[in-house]
Amino acid sequence: MTADAPQPTTASRATNRPGDASPFALGLLLRQAHWRAATVMTEALRPLGIELRHFAVLIVLVDRGPTVQRDLAAATGSDKAGIMRVVDDLERKGLAVRKAVPGDRRVRAVEITPQGIELFDAAHVAAEPLAEHLVAELGPGEAEQLTDLLTRFAFPAGGGA
Repeated sequence: MTADAPQPTTASRATNRPGDASPFALGLLLRQAHWRAATVMTEALRPLGIELRHFAVLIVLVDRGPTVQRDLAAATGSDKAGIMRVVDDLERKGLAVRKAVPGDRRVRAVEITPQGIELFDAAHVAAEPLAEHLVAELGPGEAEQLTDLLTRFAFPAGGGA
């Protein structure tokens, strides 16, 4: 190599530390934030006897009403086998039931039960103080700003990736 030749530039390396300038920094930061929030919400759900994966399905059922397992899997980012296990768990706990879909004997829709609605509401009550603690370090209006920014990031107006 000669002294006149340009030196190759070194790409910024991901470190997973605050202030990281690598192209992976945002993803790593979002992963860390998700881990922290999931850990806190797991603690809120533990006394109720469910996990985040169960609660994710309950959220979809409350929002959409009876939903076929294929659509539950898509909505929660699960696979077919995983969603079957979660629905089996919810049925065992009396929180959801599978019902036949009129016109297609092979398909079952999952529906939340009254007991599932009660648990869903109880989970919100249990999570409220923990959610407040999660954003306690933020200033006035910053929790709302963070929610707005993350919403726009996760659901871009153009629908792009």
